[in-house]
Formats: sequence, structure tokens, C-alpha cells
Amino acid sequence: MNSGRPETMENLPALYTIFQGEVAMVTDYGAFIKIPGCRKQGLVHRTHMSSCRVDKPSEIVDVGDKVWVKLIGREMKNDRIKVSLSMKVVNQGTGKDLDPNNVIIEQEERRRRSFQDYTGQKITLEAVLNTTCKKCGCKGHFAKDCFMQPGGTKYSLIPDEEEEKEEAKSAEFEKPDTTRNSSRKRKKDSVLPEGQKRTRLPNPYSL
Repeated sequence: MNSGRPETMENLPALYTIFQGEVAMVTDYGAFIKIPGCRKQGLVHRTHMSSCRVDKPSEIVDVGDKVWVKLIGREMKNDRIKVSLSMKVVNQGTGKDLDPNNVIIEQEERRRRSFQDYTGQKITLEAVLNTTCKKCGCKGHFAKDCFMQPGGTKYSLIPDEEEEKEEAKSAEFEKPDTTRNSSRKRKKDSVLPEGQKRTRLPNPYSL
């Protein structure tokens, strides 16, 4: 029962300590492990249960099982301590540390942070795109960046792909046909003036 006082890390093992604990509860996202010497429990997320992909933590552990874990994170959040544990960096048969230099843990932490940064940027971009300008009523920019505001950002429309195709077709249609004009010129040159007859040359083979 929570007394309302903030929890402390006094009785928790040090960071990167390896110990054997008992599985207290199994959920869809991981398993909670009892920490010896204190009343606190730590979470082994399913991504830290095995080096292979784990979809169902209940297929890996059961309540009451004894497992070797490594304490990989201690975080104070809302006056409560969040303890993160890992099973995959510890040999479950001997308790030996499989990641003594914490290389795997640091790589996964960097990957997690970069994913959070990407998600935050994506959410921010979508928020801007869905924003309606209070000045012009258009979507996709804030009022301070409105092109109607003096000194605001200037926007130019990007031509649509269909419009570019139509412009290319019209330009091709308006282009003069040189072959047609040359054929007309040949016909015009072959027409004799009025009153002049075409002279027929004698066939040399008829002689």
C-alpha cells in the first residue's frame, strides 16, 4: 500500500548489478521480478527477455520462476521508481554477465532515444500540416508564417504533375509542322501561271 511518501533508491541494487529474482507477474509486455532485499519489483520488458523476438512473455516465463536479471535502469518518475531489468544479457544457467561492458544495453538505449526523437518530429510535422492559419484560413502554416503578413514567409505553389503534362501537350500542338509546310511549298511551285502550258519533252527512246 502506498503511504503517499516518495520512494527512494536506498535499498535498490546498484546499476548493472546481476541478481536472481522471482517472477511475480507476467503481462503482455513483459514480466515483473521481485528484487531481493526490498519490496520493489523490476520490469523485464519482452524486448529484454531473449535475443530472439518475443511476442508472448508467458511463453518464456511463469509466475514463481527464478530468473537471472541485470539491473539496466533506475528512473524516478512522479515520485515513483521505475526499475528496468534484462534477462538476455545474463546466462540463465550460470548467471554470467554476457554483456560485461554494457555495449548491447547502450546500443539499445541509443536506438530507443533516436526512435523517440523521430516520433516527436513526425508528430510535430503532422501538427503543423493540420494547423489552420488564423489570418488567411489556409492549412499548413501558422499565422506568424503567413504569406499575407508583412515579412512573413513567401509560399509558391508547386505545379501539379497533371498540369505539367497538359502544358507539354499544348506546346507540342502549337509547334509548327515543318513537313506539312514543305509539302505545301512543293505543290505551290508545281502550279504554272495562267495561260502557260506545260511543255512535254520528247521521249528519246521513241525515235
